[in-house]
Amino acid sequence: MTSMKAWMIAGTALIATTATPVLAEKAAQLVDINGSRGRDAESALQARGFAHISTNKNDMGYVYSYWWDEADDDCVQVEVFDGRVETISDASDQDCGHHKGNATAAVGAVAGAAILGALLSHKSHHHEDNQHMSDQKAEADYERGYTDGLHNASYHNYDRSDAYSSGYTAGVDERNANLSHHHGRGGYAPAVSYMDLKGARASAIDTMSSRGFRQVDNFTSGNTRYSIQYNARTNQCVQVTVADGRLYDLRDIGSHPKCR
Repeated sequence: MTSMKAWMIAGTALIATTATPVLAEKAAQLVDINGSRGRDAESALQARGFAHISTNKNDMGYVYSYWWDEADDDCVQVEVFDGRVETISDASDQDCGHHKGNATAAVGAVAGAAILGALLSHKSHHHEDNQHMSDQKAEADYERGYTDGLHNASYHNYDRSDAYSSGYTAGVDERNANLSHHHGRGGYAPAVSYMDLKGARASAIDTMSSRGFRQVDNFTSGNTRYSIQYNARTNQCVQVTVADGRLYDLRDIGSHPKCR
C-alpha cells in the first residue's frame, strides 16, 4: 500500500512536469546583440540557430521581427528602431506559428478559419501589454478588427467589442506604417517624399527645406507645435506635428490659406 501510494505521488509529479513544458529563455542569452545594426543582428541570430519568421512595423518607426529556434523550440521578438536593435524578448510560440494553443482556438472562432488552416495575422506586440488575450472570443474579435484595419475595410464592430476596436486601431497603424513611402496622392503629378522623417528628432524638420519645402505658418497648442510646410514645385501642403522632441506626425493637408 505504501509503495502504491508512493508510485501514485511520483506519477502525479511526472504528469505535472510534462503537462507544462519548460520554455527556453533564449532572449536572456541574446542581450549581447542589443545595440547592433539590423544586418549584424540578423547574422548573429542565424549563427545561433534562429530562422526569420515575419516582420511588422508600426507608425512610430519601430520594427518587430520574430525568430524561431527549431532546436530549442523557442520564439523571440526583436525590436529595432533607427536601424539598431533596442530589445530582444521571449515571444509566444504562436507568434512564430508553432504549437498554437489558445491562438488556434481564437482563429477557429472565426467562421471557416479552422478549415482553411488560417493563423493569427497579428502578433503579441500589437497588444498594448505585449501579450495575446487569454479570452478566446476577445482574441478572435481583436484578430478580426486587426485584419479589417490592416486591409482598409470598413469599421464593423457588430458586437461592440473593445477587443475589435483595439485590433482595428492596431491594423490601421500598421497599414499606415507599411504605406509610409506613399505620398497620399495619385495620378502622375510629381511629389516629394517626407514620411521617412516621422519619428525623427525635431531638428530633422530642417530637412524639409532641402527637399523644396518652406515654412509658411507655425503655431502651438499646449506642448505641441505645428508647422505648415509648402512646396511650390509639387504643390504639396504638409502639416508637421512636433511633440516630445520628435516629429510626431507629417501629413499632406491638401490646402491652407498660406500654401500658395
